[in-house]
Amino acid sequence: MPHHEAIFRFSTDHAVSICAALSPELSEEVNPRSRTTCRLDGDNILLLTIEADDLPALRAALNMALRLVNIAEEMQQIVLQ
Repeated sequence: MPHHEAIFRFSTDHAVSICAALSPELSEEVNPRSRTTCRLDGDNILLLTIEADDLPALRAALNMALRLVNIAEEMQQIVLQ
């Protein structure tokens, strides 16, 4: 059972697209000490949950997941311009 957890709620018009873009990346096990999931809470809320066995694993998973969310959001804004 994980000892550490972080939950982020992102309000964005692109929540559906970002979740679809992140799902394949997050389904691959990158680090066996952490688990990251994303899901939708309605059409405009992206929920990102990161669980880890220890703080270094949590930090590493946070860095990766938040970077992916940021890139996906930036790409949506570029594409829609």
